[in-house]
Amino acid sequence: MKPSLVLKMGQQLTMTPQLQQAIRLLQLSTLDLQQEIQEALESNPMLERQEEGEDFDNSDPMADGEEQSAPSNTPIQETPYQESTPNADTMEDGEWNDRIPSELPVDTAWEDVYQTSASSLPSNDDDEWDFTSRTSVGESLQSHLLWQLNLAPMSDTDRLIAVTLIDCINNQGYLEESLEEIVEAFDPELDVELDEVEAVLHRIQQFEPAGIAARDLRECLLLQLRQLPVSTPWLSEAQKLVSDHLELLGSRDYGQLIRRMRLKEDDLRQIIELIQSLNPRPGSQIESSEPEYVVPDVIVRKHNERWLVELNQESVPRLRVNPHYAGFVKRADSSADNTFMRNQLQEARWFIKSLQSRNETLMKVATQIVEHQRGFLDYGDEAMKPLVLHDIAEAVGMHESTISRVTTQKYMHTPRGIYELKYFFSSHVSTSEGGECSSTAIRAIIKKLVAAENPKKPLSDSKIAGLLEAQGIQVARRTVAKYRESLGIAPSSERKRLM
Repeated sequence: MKPSLVLKMGQQLTMTPQLQQAIRLLQLSTLDLQQEIQEALESNPMLERQEEGEDFDNSDPMADGEEQSAPSNTPIQETPYQESTPNADTMEDGEWNDRIPSELPVDTAWEDVYQTSASSLPSNDDDEWDFTSRTSVGESLQSHLLWQLNLAPMSDTDRLIAVTLIDCINNQGYLEESLEEIVEAFDPELDVELDEVEAVLHRIQQFEPAGIAARDLRECLLLQLRQLPVSTPWLSEAQKLVSDHLELLGSRDYGQLIRRMRLKEDDLRQIIELIQSLNPRPGSQIESSEPEYVVPDVIVRKHNERWLVELNQESVPRLRVNPHYAGFVKRADSSADNTFMRNQLQEARWFIKSLQSRNETLMKVATQIVEHQRGFLDYGDEAMKPLVLHDIAEAVGMHESTISRVTTQKYMHTPRGIYELKYFFSSHVSTSEGGECSSTAIRAIIKKLVAAENPKKPLSDSKIAGLLEAQGIQVARRTVAKYRESLGIAPSSERKRLM
């Protein structure tokens, strides 16, 4: 065959860099978006933050007659669930330079003396002031134990053994390695014996938190009981129960416990309450990580019997094109510097427009979610309606993949708390009347039934399914078990208690 030229017509979807950027910003969380904005501010001189109290003006001398993109806080079409914000003013070409005076006023003098920031701190007499909560950082369990070890007098060999033991303690506070394995890990020249390691272990077990460096749950609870005052009621009985009958307590075989310990039911209840006051994971008391805070993207509040939806303007800084640098761009100049500035200006415009598109999409989705879930906002989880991504996609005229990006790692602040947008989406279960009930509402009902059950005779999954069926909700027993596990509720055999 000879090579030939063939002309064909077809359609192809091509994602422009602007569209790719808009999609990438759309799926970022608030914290990731803040980092992305900070990187854009550092790399693009044409971008700058909109300071508080300034008129937001984002006109562009390089528009070339094109319609200017609105700033990132331009409101979308106003709905009953949304508050409106003022539009930005437009400017004519060259007006950037006219607005900048030749001499800028100076608001300070060289002689000004500023007070240090310490003057703004509350006094020591302020009961609400907690210095450690504002300045301390997370501390690991090992560093906490090593700090106590440095205060304990001991020989160099014992200190080396103690450091080795502390390294073998996990985050829950338990010693992971056996003493025999620890002894084998030492250099034979040190001549470390098992009795020495065990003696050092007993000293570490006296450190805080109580119960640290235990080898199993029984030893952990006994260590905590031994540090209680001798006058503690039922202390000796609790030690005997933990030492000899911990398996019966774990299986909640209270009848066997009463017979073997020769106690009355009320006495056994008080002993169990003492044991339950202990911490089976003492290492968890030392928090090694910094607390993570959720920044809501959308704020929902009720005003005049209407639910209003608005973006959290404080979570993301407002941006604009720097008017001073934008005024240096010349239209007919093709030099390298001018081309660089022109490209930076165009990228700044794209970035601001992508932020605006993200905000508009987030507002549309959040508004539709509030419209569908007004019952939840008014009455709680039991009034949650079934909702899937397809319902919101049809309402806002977007694809389900776009709705999935918008609702991932985006949070809504409501009078009932802060929820991820995906929390409002749930599957449905048919009712006896032909209606639908949300799985979130079913979980709330199960949680309510378990909270009101008799502790001596907790509700089984089959019983809960029967109670739900009596309310017209048709749920299988295995579905109830799945919902119960998702709520972190133990099975009925583990929920049994003495009262």
